[in-house]
Order: sequence, then C-alpha cells, then structure tokens
Amino acid sequence: MRPVHAKDHPPTAPPGAAEPVGSLPHGTVAGDGEGCRGGEGVPLPAGPAEVRRIDADVPGAVGRMLGHVLAERLRRARLTDPLFGEELAERVARFTLQGGKRTRARLLWWAARACAGRDAASAAAALRIGSALELLQTCALVHDDVMDRAVLRRGRPALHTDLADRHADRVGPERAGRFGQSAAVLAGDLALAWADDLMAETPLAPGTEEVVRRLWSDMRTEMVAGQYLDVQGQITETRSLPRVLRAACLKSALYSVERPLALGAAVAGADQVTLRRLGDAGRCVGMAFQLRDDLDDVFGDPRVTGKVCGDDIREGKPTYLVAVARARAEAAGDGAALAVLDRWLGDPALTERGLNEVRNVLVATGARATVEAEVDRLAARGLRHFDGVVLDPEGAGPLRDLLLATAGARPEADAAERDAARGGTGGDR
Repeated sequence: MRPVHAKDHPPTAPPGAAEPVGSLPHGTVAGDGEGCRGGEGVPLPAGPAEVRRIDADVPGAVGRMLGHVLAERLRRARLTDPLFGEELAERVARFTLQGGKRTRARLLWWAARACAGRDAASAAAALRIGSALELLQTCALVHDDVMDRAVLRRGRPALHTDLADRHADRVGPERAGRFGQSAAVLAGDLALAWADDLMAETPLAPGTEEVVRRLWSDMRTEMVAGQYLDVQGQITETRSLPRVLRAACLKSALYSVERPLALGAAVAGADQVTLRRLGDAGRCVGMAFQLRDDLDDVFGDPRVTGKVCGDDIREGKPTYLVAVARARAEAAGDGAALAVLDRWLGDPALTERGLNEVRNVLVATGARATVEAEVDRLAARGLRHFDGVVLDPEGAGPLRDLLLATAGARPEADAAERDAARGGTGGDR
C-alpha cells in the first residue's frame, strides 16, 4: 500500500469551499484508484503550500473532508433503506458535521505537523484519520448521552431525545423514550462503523500502517474500558481515588489527547522516542482536560458548556472532584458534608437547591481548589514533557498552545511553568 500523492488525485474543491452533506450527486466519484479507496470524492492537499493553508483552519478542512466522506456514506445508506437513511444515517452525519471544537482532530493534525509532516501523503492521512476521530467521537457522545440520560448536547436536544420526541405524541413518552435510546445505540454503532471504514480506507506507508492501526485499535478498547469503569463505579458507588483516576485516564486522557497525538506523530513517521515523549505530555494534559470537565459539569455555565449543570452529580458519577470531597469530609469527621453528598449523589431528581448544597460542600472541603490546582499541575507537567521533545518549530508552537487550551489550565500556571523552565521557582510538586 503506497501513500497518496497530490498528483494522483488533484483537489476537487478550492480550499474553504463548503460541501454540505448529500450535495454530491448519487454515484458521483471525484477520483478513483488507491488514493480514493471507498469511492469518496475527497479533496487532498497538493503540497506544502496547501498544507499551510489548512493550518489556518484545521476544523474547516476536517469539516470539508467529513462532508465528502459522509455524502458517500449517506448515498449508500439511502440505497440500503430510505427510511434508515433519512431518520438515522442523516442524524449521525448532521451530528458529526455540526461538531464541537474538533479538538482531537486538531491535536492529530498539529502533532503530524510538529513531526515535520508537511508532505501531501501525511497531510491527507492526517485529515482522513482526524475525520475518523470525529466519527468515533460521535459514537462516544451519542452513547454517553444515553447512559447519562442527558437531554442536551451542544445546546441542542441529545440525539436520543430528538428521536423520542418524534414519536412521543403517538405512543406516549415511555415507549418513545425506549425507542429513542435504542435508536441512539444504533446511531452510535453506525458512527463507529463509518469511523473504522474510513481508517481502513486510508492509505499509509508500509512502515507506518502497523503503528497507526495498533494505536487506533488500542484507543477504541481503552475508550470502552474507561466508560465501563465509569458506569460500574456508579452502580457500585466505588469512589476510591485510584479507581476514579484510572477511569479518567482510560476514558478521557488516552482517548482525548494522548492517542490523537500519537496518531498524528505516527502518520508523520515519528520515531519511538518522540512517540513516547509526546505520549507522556498527552497523558498529563488529558488528565487535566478530564478534571476540568468535572469542574465544569458542576460549576460551569450551561451557555458555554452546552450541557445541563450537575449531570455528573445527578448520575452519581465517581469523579475525582467528588472523591476528593468525600475523602476530605471523612478525614475531618464532617458528617454534615457527607450527608449532603449521600443525599444528592445519584439522585435523578436533583434540584437546583440540592446542586447548590453540593457545590457548597465541594468548596468548603477544599475539593474545588484541590482539583483546580491539580489541573494546573498536570498541565505544567505535560508542557514540561512536551518542551523536552525535539520538534519542527512550524508545528510545535501551535501544538503547545492547543495543549494548554485543552488542559484548561489558568494562564498564570503556564507563566509559572515558563519561569521554571528558565530557572525560576516552579517545578513538579
């Protein structure tokens, strides 16, 4: 299997041109042969100049790639069954294209660029695998919303809620709800299948293919393992700090940051030392990302997060934030704080008053401050690992900035880290 080159398949659309789902005529294929396996009409970078134009808008480039890929997938879905194509496949495509920040795809792209990936072959592979990550994220979010009984996602009705609402008037809310959950499980499965298809259809150099396929396989398994530990912790009420951190590492640190970095570096042909050091940086930043997400669930603004506040409390999720609060309350013999946690954790009828009581406990026990400090510490540690890697300056700067933003650390934390790197008073705590 040889890499794709621009001369094999010239771009089918100018940079920045939007391609809505379903806009490709049925049966239209803009390209053929190895570089367009699976029949998608996919615009490929033509060389270093086009790669640098993509640098200016990576989410847009990934969105255009997804538009082309999903148009072909929808064509096939409609041929399989028109109702299936309209009600389920189109929702999966729309959910994916509406997207979020495309952080994982951006991490992958900039990791490839930081490892001197500026040729057409590695850039094309990075865009395709970044698009596959977005489809995998669709699977994870759709399934996660079912498991969490979340009603909103990105400020809109969650997919299972949207599907249920279509039938609630006819069959009643209970039956419609079960249908919505079942259909959403299938929607997530479809997104996963499309992600795997796109990965399998991505041409890679012989020395790169084995590494990339193994990383992809490990990432999918780790994601499921982390989600299982999460739901298992809810039912068993296991909230030990080591177990909570293990679940966070598997379901978020690896999947959200470390593996995307590794995939991008591998696509660019990075050596094992670089892969390992970027992995160390990614794991720290990924843990910071998850801990920040835990804080945002309780203290964040729904207008910013796009989700209802307190869902983790409502579901009784074994988060690090809650585990620290419980450990602090037990150590202090604070029965009142423990009573609040016992009363509201896992209560689906959590009220705003109850959520405020939990917030007060999280602040009074010092759990919020502890987790805030841990986010900063992990981010600083991750950046120290990152700064020790020899990378191409053209990609290293944007990647570092993206890692800092992903970690959600406070700006002063990075300033302290830079002072420490210059011989100041910072350092590991």
